[in-house]
Formats: sequence, structure tokens, C-alpha cells
Amino acid sequence: MSQAELTQTESDAVTGVVAELSAEKLYDKCIELANNLWWTWQPDVFNLFRDLDPIRWRQLDHNPIALLKEFTPERLELRAAEMVLYSRINHAYRRLKEYLTTKDTWSATHAGVLGSRPVAYFSAEFGIHESLPIYSGGLGVLSGDHVKSASGLGVPLIAIGLFYDQGYFKQHLDVDGYQHEEYMDTKVENLPMKPAISPDGTPITVTLETRSGTLKAKVWKMNVGRVKLFLLDCDVDGNKPEDRELTSRLYGGDERTRIRQELVLGVGGMRALKALGITPGVYHLNEGHSAFAPLEGMRERIVEDGLSYDDALRDVARQTIFTTHTPVPAGHDRFDAGLIEEHLGPLRDAMGISHDQLMGLGRVEPQNPNETFCMTVLGLKLSRRANAVSQLHGHVSRRMWAHLWPWRVEEEIPIGHITNGVHVPSWVAWQMLQLYDRHFPSGWYGRMGEADAWQFIHNVDPGELWETHATLKNLLLQFVRRRVSRQCRRRGESDDAVERARTLLDPNILTIGFARRFATYKRADLLLDDMDRLDEIVNSTTRPVQFIFSGKAHPKDEPGKAKIRDIFNLRNDERFRHRIVFVEDYDINVARHLIQGVDVWLNNPRRPLEASGTSGQKVVLNGGLNCSILDGWWAEAHDGANGFAIGNGRTHSSVEHQDARDGSELYRVLEDEVVPLFYDRDVDGLPREWIKRMMNSISTLAWRFSAHRMVMDYTRHAYVPAAGGLSCDMNQF
Repeated sequence: MSQAELTQTESDAVTGVVAELSAEKLYDKCIELANNLWWTWQPDVFNLFRDLDPIRWRQLDHNPIALLKEFTPERLELRAAEMVLYSRINHAYRRLKEYLTTKDTWSATHAGVLGSRPVAYFSAEFGIHESLPIYSGGLGVLSGDHVKSASGLGVPLIAIGLFYDQGYFKQHLDVDGYQHEEYMDTKVENLPMKPAISPDGTPITVTLETRSGTLKAKVWKMNVGRVKLFLLDCDVDGNKPEDRELTSRLYGGDERTRIRQELVLGVGGMRALKALGITPGVYHLNEGHSAFAPLEGMRERIVEDGLSYDDALRDVARQTIFTTHTPVPAGHDRFDAGLIEEHLGPLRDAMGISHDQLMGLGRVEPQNPNETFCMTVLGLKLSRRANAVSQLHGHVSRRMWAHLWPWRVEEEIPIGHITNGVHVPSWVAWQMLQLYDRHFPSGWYGRMGEADAWQFIHNVDPGELWETHATLKNLLLQFVRRRVSRQCRRRGESDDAVERARTLLDPNILTIGFARRFATYKRADLLLDDMDRLDEIVNSTTRPVQFIFSGKAHPKDEPGKAKIRDIFNLRNDERFRHRIVFVEDYDINVARHLIQGVDVWLNNPRRPLEASGTSGQKVVLNGGLNCSILDGWWAEAHDGANGFAIGNGRTHSSVEHQDARDGSELYRVLEDEVVPLFYDRDVDGLPREWIKRMMNSISTLAWRFSAHRMVMDYTRHAYVPAAGGLSCDMNQF
């Protein structure tokens, strides 16, 4: 049965299903569905919760537990009868049970060794869904997609992270466009998590000794399909007041806060696994935030198994995989010797090594007392498999860290690459899923990481594909109008401003989206270099263009905030008021609407500073086209017929010259390639060549940049060899 057909007809509701369900059983089934985040990538279950109360569903950030708390079993039963939901609830519940119990998975055939020795996947953030705000952006969403695909493929994986009860900030812009940050307390009772329980039946709390006192963390458990996600939380009795707030905010505080969070994630995460009775065969460190974990693994082997320091290092490193995500120097955490000794001194004592030995593990030059301790260096030294997240990023990373292996030529530096991908079921629109189901062979959904599954897009009627895209575009514009008008009201703007927001944007105009973290190297304002030329592009009488921007700047990133102000304040310029819009508070929900509805996704980072990027990959699934600098994933994706390239991939030694050249090339590509192709219509009003490019994009890119393909690559080339104690040259892929 196809994915889109899984929602059964309601005829069952009059053939006995109602009689089988008491109000309490109906309610319990809904609660069980809500308590496994599997529902977040099941459109029919998502729609089921929405249909209970569409208005409250939206107001509650699509949180089914919070929604169900507003229902009694009796009221739920009445609503189910009114909306004829009985069979849908039954069917969703049955599918969840079948999903959790089936043994027929990709991993059962390809990764049997992991069955008894699972992967422990460490990450500082997990972007599973907007109702669970423990992510800030790309790294977290990538981690969430990795976990979801591991679940779908049946890969035995245990995820370890931190629970931030205030999450990342909510973004509000004032009337002048200045970003303000608001932190909201998350209600634990409204989240699908419970205290993690040890094999002896007691709630788990881990203890960490530092030179300045003891630090404790309790452990929460969440179910993400077949995967267990464990989150450590320092808000426990016995901690100092400042330590109880240690895990309150994601990426908040000073360096001391950061190292303590990373101590809890790495060392505390390892101790949580031990308390759970889990013995991993593989440790996957997703970025340097969790690089203390192998140190705890070494301590265990030295203290409990009697290994020497060298043997313990060799043993742990053989099981450890390290993924680096950034070529930007500021993205690699560094700590001074005092902070390292304060927080790792007791662990160092247990290992029987000196302070200089420990510091040497985090230094490029071990004997250099002036060099700080770098978490990325630690991750690279304590792993035997290291990878970047795109082909180009692999080249950049080998050059960046070549001095760790001075005896090797750059091409032989042991850092390979596995290009990031996105979890298809989480990001493909329901309307596109229905289209795929109508035209793709049965079973394609289980083969989304394979090239053959996507070639059938060329069998789709161009008019049908274009109509589906037009539907999604209209939904996006409705969403933007609703959000912007609400933001105007919050700022106390005039009724005229609110009314203008309700009529923003035109569904017949080429719509380009740009949304991401507003770091300066991502150059969100590259379009603003020539305002007169931009005016000509957006206000053409025959081929106009409109832009939708969204994104957050780090609270301490004033240059990033300035770029937001510049774009936001274009609304005060009559030339751009109806053509350029900024949507506040970028999150997974905003991203979902944008990537599903835009015609073109714009990405213009300063090459080669975009390690991978995944937002453009999500656009592919929904028929949008990418227009991007040849950086990150796009450098290996663009073939000339599946999107648009800005520049030729060359960089200039001068940043100013490179920015000027890229800006000029961006205008040229828009004027000479993107705009003409979009508005070139046949007698039926269809942009035939544009649609052909949409199909080429889907057929060549959807499988290559899916998280299923990514997790299969990790499993074949890293997880299975590491769990089996085998060597692996990750430069081979």
C-alpha cells in the first residue's frame, strides 16, 4: 500500500469500529501515538491531531501532548465521532505497533553486528520537531534527521544529548528591525519524555566530579520511532543554583558554561549509557561538543579493565567516529588550561596521566604551553575514523588540520567525507507525497536512498507537477501573510500596516527564499549591494521577482543582527515594500513552509565556508530549484541542468573582491538565467523548460542527498567496521 493511501476511508466507522473503542481506550491510543515522535514524519497522524482542534493545534506549536491535555476522554470521543476519526486513530496506532516490532529492516541485512553492540550517537542538539525546542539550526536538524533515518532503516542507534528547558531563543524584531531574544520555559509535562530507568528500576542520575565540586545530571528518555534518545538535565536537587541552570539554554553563557555543558554531554553521556546497561560497539561524536566522551571510555578501560593508557586510547579510538561540521575557526571550541584542569582534573587523576599529557590531546603542538585545548583536535586524536560533511568540506578539513599529521601529504590526511542528507518523510509535502505515490512503483518509499526509486518523476505530467507546486506556493504565501500580520500587531503597528501584510506577495510572481542562520559569511545581504539593480529585478513590469527572508543571528553576533535590520527595513522603502519580506523566528515550522513552497532557494555563502548545508536539499524534494554558490553540498550536486550555479567555484584571495564578484554574478544569474526560464511559458501557460529542470533536480538529487543514503554510508563505511574492530579508510568515499 502506498504512503498516501494509508489514511483509510471512514466507512469503518459505521461497521463496528466505534463499538470496539471505549472513550478511555481511544484516549490512551492517542496518548501512545503522541509519546513516540514517529508521528512527526507521518502526515496522516499529524493531520489526525490537527483535526482534533486546528486552531489550538497551531497555537500549541503542533504539540499533540499539550493538545490532548485539553481533552477529557469523553470530549475526545465526541470530537472523534464528529470528525469520523475512529478508523484513523485505530489505523495509526496499528501502524506504529507494526513499525516498532518488525524485524524486516535494511539494517537486519546490512548491519547485523550492531544488533548486540549499538551505535552511541552524541550531539549537542537534536532538531526533531518544532514542539521540542532543543535545537538552534542546521547541526540540530541534521542530528534529528540522522536519528529518524536510523529508525527507518532499523540501525541500532542510541542518541545522547542535553535537555535545555529554555531551549534556543524566540526571535522578535522591534519596529526598527533590531533582534530581541526571549527564552521560554518548556513544560516537561507537555513533552514526550519520561525519566530514564536503570535495570534495577531506579531513575538514573549521573555524577561528575570536578575540582570545584560535584555536578549531577538526571536522564530523560524519548522515543523517536525505534531509536531511544536520552537527554541529560542538570536541574536536579544537590546541584548549586548556577549548576541547576547549566543546561537551561542552548549555546548560552560563557566558556565556563560551555565546558561544563560539554562535560555533561560527553562524560555524563557515557556514564548514563553505563547506568542504562548499554554497551555500545561504536561511539559517533557529531561535532566537537561531545569529544570528552572518549576520555571517559579510556578511564573505564584503565580503571576497570587494567589497560595501559596507550592500550586504552587505541581501544577506544578504534570504536570512535568523529564528524566535523565547520571550516570556520570560531566554530571550534577552545578552552584554557585552567578550565580543563578544573573540569577534567579528577578524570585525569583516575587515568593516571599528567596535566601536560591531557592538554597535549587537545593541542596541535602537544608541548606548546601557549596553545589552548581544542575540542576538534581532541575528537580527531581520539578517533580512527573522521569525516567532513561534503566532498568539498573534506578537502577543506584535510588542509585545515594537516598540521596534526605533518608526515603526510594533504591528500593522505585521514579525514574523509560523508555528505549530509535530509530525512525525506519529514520534509516532503503531503501533496508531493501523493504525487509520488501515484506515479512511482509500489515500495518506492522504502527505497528513497536509491537512485532508481526517483527516476519515475520523468513519467509525471508536467502540468500535474506544476499544479502541485502552485498549491504549495499558495500555502506558503498564506502562511507568510498570517505570520507577518501577526508580527505587525505585536509591534503595535497601524491597522494599515497589518492590512498590507495580509496582501503581501503574489502567487504568480517568481518567489525566491533565503532562510538560515545570519552568520556574516552566509552573506544574506549580498543582494543589497546594488539597490537600483535590485529594484529593476523585483519591479519589472513583465517579469517581477519577490523574496522571502528568515533567520536568526546569535545573540552576541552584532554584525549578523545588522544584516537582519538591513533586510527587515527594506519594508520602509516603497520600491521593496511588497516584494521583500522578513519572517520572524525561523524554526522547523517556518522552514517547512518555505522549503515546500518557494520557486527558488537562494544560498550565497562565501566559499568554502559552507560545510554542507541541508536546507536546499529539502527544497529538491518539493520541486523547488536551487540557486547557489558552488559550496558545500551544491558543489557536488549541480550538473548544469538541475538548478543554477552562482560563479564557477573559484575564490579570490581578497574577501572584498570575492564578495563583489559573487554579488555581480548573482545579479547576472537571476537576470539572464533564472528569471527568463521561469517566465518562458507555452500556450498552456506552463514553463516547460523550468519544469524539466525541476524533474532533473528531483531525479538526480533526491536520493543522493537523503538521510537514508547518508546513514547507509555511515553504517557500511564506519559503524560496521568500527563495531567489528576493522580498520577503514574514510578517504575512499
